[in-house]
Amino acid sequence: MRFCPWFFCSFVVSNDSRMNHTVFEEIHKRLGAKMLPFAGYLMPIEYSGVNDEHLAVRQGVGVFDVSHMGVLWVKGPRAFDLIQKITTNDMSRLRQGRSLYSCMTNEQGGIVDDVIVYRPEEFKYFLVVNASNLDKDRNWILSQNSMGAEVEDASSRLSILAVQGPRALDVIRKLLPPGSYAFDKNTLFTSPVGETREVMVTCTGYTGAGGVELIHYNEDGPALWHQLFEAGAEYGIKPAGLGARDTLRLEMGYCLYGNDIDDTVTPLEAQLGWVVKFTEGNDFVGRSALEAQQRQGVNRLLSGIEMIDRGIPRHGYSVTDASGTVIGRVTSGTMAPSLKKGIGMAYVPSALASPGSEVFVEIRGRLLRAKVVERPFQ
Repeated sequence: MRFCPWFFCSFVVSNDSRMNHTVFEEIHKRLGAKMLPFAGYLMPIEYSGVNDEHLAVRQGVGVFDVSHMGVLWVKGPRAFDLIQKITTNDMSRLRQGRSLYSCMTNEQGGIVDDVIVYRPEEFKYFLVVNASNLDKDRNWILSQNSMGAEVEDASSRLSILAVQGPRALDVIRKLLPPGSYAFDKNTLFTSPVGETREVMVTCTGYTGAGGVELIHYNEDGPALWHQLFEAGAEYGIKPAGLGARDTLRLEMGYCLYGNDIDDTVTPLEAQLGWVVKFTEGNDFVGRSALEAQQRQGVNRLLSGIEMIDRGIPRHGYSVTDASGTVIGRVTSGTMAPSLKKGIGMAYVPSALASPGSEVFVEIRGRLLRAKVVERPFQ
């Protein structure tokens, strides 16, 4: 399977003169990557092919340049108050050296962005935000900063490499100084990695395959890339592009902002209620709206869709009931490389959101049978 057309049709920014560039761009080009504009950056979409890169990450180890993601610091004695206000998860649970997935919501409960919040030090937090939302997120955070916390956009100074797959930690351990390291999910620590003196090592990712993300200064990026590939040669390490990153996250049922979630969708509708904590003192923006929605119940739910008939559910395709009435649209979809079947996600009426419910996807004028399934897809 080659690169899925719907992915770049939905997200390409066409004005190359306004493109940003990561420090790895020349490396990507030398490796023969297919480069396309994505979220304002010229990014590698694929190298050896989406299927090949996908399976390399699922079975071994792959490296993604995700330097297009935004990094926003929140610092100072009032940093916690601002983080608690803008995110739905309860940040009083976030210890030093850990991270939490969360959502930022508006007054109506709609998702401003989904973010990972990290706490490297007592009075320091940083958020990794979606690339296309950086300006919006920064402005939103500043608009809520009535307590005077220090907010800093470090995105232009930092790069991020995601080393993902079951052999990822084998690669990283070869590059870390001697010692004992905890690689529990959501752990983070700062350490030299190879010859790179200061790297934030975070046990997070967007693939479901395990591994780490390495946040480092731009000037250290190319050398760090080469050290990773030298250390990973015995494990068959491969570069991977955004095409494989998308199919990997979709097999796990992870949301993509702009497709599966946006300002008009609440975390409860997106089945992200586990990151919404109505605990005492957690008075985040949008709490009242979400509490009301929880009491009343939601009318639609983001659900996994698996094809029964042969076909691939693509973004925007209609989802219908047995009578042919449109009940939703595919938000994300692909032929899953690991599973060899068509999968997708769609908002369907709550009554049809139970696993096993039969729905139909309209593909080229035909209604093809599908069923609602749990995520991750299997």
